[in-house]
Amino acid sequence: MSDFSEDLLRPLAEDEPRERSVGSGSGMHFPWLQKLVESVATGGKKEKDFAQTTSACLSFIQEALLKHQWQQAAEYMHSYFQILEDSDSNKRQAAPEIIWKLGSEILYYHPKSSVATFSAFADRMKNIGVMNYLKISLQHALYLVHHGLLEDASRNLSQAETWRYGDKSASQEVLISLIQAYRGLLQYRTWSEKKAELSELDEDDYAYNTASQSMLDHSWKTSANFRSLIQVPGVWDPFVKSYVEMLEFYGDREGACEVLTNYAYDEKFPSNPNAHVYLYNFLKREKAPREKLISVLKILYQIVPSHKLMLEFHRLLRKSEQEEHRRLGLEVLFGVLDFAGCTKNITAWQYLAKYLRQTLMGNHLAWVHEQWAPRKSWWPGFHFSAFWAKGDWTEDKALAHEKAFVAGVLLGKGCRYFRYISKQDHQVLRKKMKRIKKLVKKYSIVNSAL
Repeated sequence: MSDFSEDLLRPLAEDEPRERSVGSGSGMHFPWLQKLVESVATGGKKEKDFAQTTSACLSFIQEALLKHQWQQAAEYMHSYFQILEDSDSNKRQAAPEIIWKLGSEILYYHPKSSVATFSAFADRMKNIGVMNYLKISLQHALYLVHHGLLEDASRNLSQAETWRYGDKSASQEVLISLIQAYRGLLQYRTWSEKKAELSELDEDDYAYNTASQSMLDHSWKTSANFRSLIQVPGVWDPFVKSYVEMLEFYGDREGACEVLTNYAYDEKFPSNPNAHVYLYNFLKREKAPREKLISVLKILYQIVPSHKLMLEFHRLLRKSEQEEHRRLGLEVLFGVLDFAGCTKNITAWQYLAKYLRQTLMGNHLAWVHEQWAPRKSWWPGFHFSAFWAKGDWTEDKALAHEKAFVAGVLLGKGCRYFRYISKQDHQVLRKKMKRIKKLVKKYSIVNSAL
């Protein structure tokens, strides 16, 4: 298969023998489909209905894709092009997008496909489905970026940016903004390279001034491309991060803060944990007050209570002078450990063990009961079974000790986890276990009155 996209659209040559086949008025050749169509749910009878033919063909393509049978899917695609002449105008209008999605998937994975093949198919589909021109152009550019052809991708996006067909719709406006933003990302890459070069030059060197001016030119173009997109509600993480980095580099910290604040808090935008992470990291770099940092992470906690920044959130809360914050600090630790992905996070268990002790020393038994009440029915099996005790002791003895203390405080010395760990004879850790037993006896909440 020397030219896959040509093969997909290849019309029947005049001198090519015409075997029995499913065909279309355009002269397209569908030799293999006849037998398959005869075997659809008609008991083997020939089914000449156009709609059933294309429907059967589409089913075969989908099955081939699911089984990663790329050559077979390519052969089916060759015949599916007859859908472009369907008498149903709605199906005919939807066909180019379906063909593009299926064809591009096949071309991406087919072992004999190439960049030239994919590009030829993309260019052909842009002309067949003009309403999908912008979408296909963007996906084509991303394919080129994936293969490291950045100049070709940029050129492709530039052509798409100036393309117009009829009255500009709202969806076209968003796509054009997206295309401009992806061009901006490519320009940002050039800017980043020049930034790295600049860091190696002497500020008094003539080359420094030249490189600095070149960077400024690129940043102006890139900023304009980013700015229009991030005003549209959506999830634009890579564009926002790049834009903010450039604003910070040129000292516009107010502008960077405004961009990140709007991205995180504007109600028109979808809920996005990363938006709050970016804002928090920016404020942290700017050495913002603790209260401001807490307010940002509090929202992140409500969205993703198991986020890796939650342990940092806990540290901020426990240092706060407000009792409400210190109470929330305990809740955050329990919240983190509610998730299976955090069960072996030794830092979280160390924090919980230490903070339980501090909380109980501070006469806040009610805080502990408040967090334990909704968990006492499932945490014992989730964290503190004999099975977990054996596994933790084998894999990580430090983790096992931290969990043993927490289990003893919450469930008492009769807890299976605590009993198993306390019975293990380890010469080096014997003193530590003895100390844990004393602390459990002193701070266990079992049978303790509120």
